[in-house]
Amino acid sequence: MLTYSTWQEPELEFEVDDTYKGALEVLRWAYNQYGEEIVYACSFGIEGIVLIDCISKVKPDAKIVFLDTDVHFKETYETIERVKAKYPELRIELKKPSLTLEEQAKEYGPALWERNANQCCNIRKLIPLNETLKGAKAWISGLRREQSPTRANVEFINLDKRFESIKVCPLIHWTWKDVWRYVSKHDLPYNPLHDKGYPSIGCETCTKPAFTMDDLRSGRWSGQGKTECGLHG
Repeated sequence: MLTYSTWQEPELEFEVDDTYKGALEVLRWAYNQYGEEIVYACSFGIEGIVLIDCISKVKPDAKIVFLDTDVHFKETYETIERVKAKYPELRIELKKPSLTLEEQAKEYGPALWERNANQCCNIRKLIPLNETLKGAKAWISGLRREQSPTRANVEFINLDKRFESIKVCPLIHWTWKDVWRYVSKHDLPYNPLHDKGYPSIGCETCTKPAFTMDDLRSGRWSGQGKTECGLHG
């Protein structure tokens, strides 16, 4: 079995078909390879909705984890409930950080995300994901190469040095149009904020509408010189 400690660049070829662009094939490989030792860390953005539907076709009772920072939009929490209703067999877990917002404010000061967004992301996202992945050998992510320059070289199967894990990215060849065509064709529930200028949705405290559709993540951590929370490097 491919693990972090035995990693070698895998010589795997997945057929990039017109409909799923390799996603279903990659997911079948991943669940056959890792079984219960793989988890999908889902943000419940539009790519996440596509992946959830694809995963349900491969492993209907898959484990899905949402990193619940306690400062997400109410629309995000409502979307999660709609997804739970549509896919009742999926095991969807909301993973919270060890510090409540009140405890974090007491230790680091109020509104830490305004003064040190990296530290806030570490407390409320990176550490919880690290705790989640301690019992897993691999995790699934909805990264697409088109999303940003920092993601342009993502492969289907990746060595994740930060979390000492294998990161599986089934949607790397999907375009923004591919994603929305799929959601529309299958009438999937999604976060209504996407219809209000939010192509990428994170915490309410750190997410604004995108300035340009040429950069789908331009609304994240606006003015802070930051485009990633740290989960992906």
